[in-house]
Amino acid sequence: FSKQYHYYFQSFDTYIAPTMSLADIVIPQGVENDVALQLIIQHVKRELDRRGYVTRSKTTCNNDNLLTELPLPESLVILPSTSEVKVLLTIIRDKTTIRDDFIFYSQRLMRLLLELSLTFLPVTPETVPTFRGEEYNGVAFTGKLCAVSIVRAGEVMETAVHSVVKDISIGKILIQTCQSTGEPALHYLRLPYGIASMHVMLMDATLATGAAAMMAIRILLDHDVPEEFISFVCLIASKPGVQAIAYAFPKVRIIMGELDPDIDEHYHICPGLGNFGDRFFGTS
Repeated sequence: FSKQYHYYFQSFDTYIAPTMSLADIVIPQGVENDVALQLIIQHVKRELDRRGYVTRSKTTCNNDNLLTELPLPESLVILPSTSEVKVLLTIIRDKTTIRDDFIFYSQRLMRLLLELSLTFLPVTPETVPTFRGEEYNGVAFTGKLCAVSIVRAGEVMETAVHSVVKDISIGKILIQTCQSTGEPALHYLRLPYGIASMHVMLMDATLATGAAAMMAIRILLDHDVPEEFISFVCLIASKPGVQAIAYAFPKVRIIMGELDPDIDEHYHICPGLGNFGDRFFGTS
């Protein structure tokens, strides 16, 4: 009996019982407690009904959306509009651009954006020896870095991030629009191990209403990533989407290639660049 106690009960006391202090809810008897489970389910349903399911339409630009009247947030970083950047944006916005050119020039723009995002990472002084026997006083990045792509358009930035950060860990979040409600819904999630202590580059090709991006940011926060550790990187964004993210998550840095003023009634960026995923992958 003592051997069984040591194997079963002492393991519970050592490994399971201490975690109860971290739980929001502890259900006695677990899955067998139907009454407690039903109470929790009913409470969640009431809260969802009270808060409402409609989030996407609330972020659109309309006469009642006061966010669009606010000045641009301090957390917004736009790639400097050099002649090179302007040429790249012109090519990918052009509807007559063939697919091969669209892929090539959009990936060039992605690398510029990701290089820009790296400049905001924390560094500390570091002295290294040189080949002449002298010392060079430089800096080194402090901390861990990972990237998370919002599938599917965000996945196209994975090649670019691998080209600028060696051996970076990449996670994926699949958020798709529910056909019945028009709202974003989470379908798949895979995050790097230990992401709570990492700086995260959250990647998507475009930002329209901001609904999917806000859900992805909320997921990262739920996994204990500090808000100030998150940078959202995209090629083109709408002003309403940027304001929605900045209002909900003021510490998240938003890094983009260019800002467009509006979105239409179908939640498309105006003037935008069309459906990025379809143009990149050759689908319709």
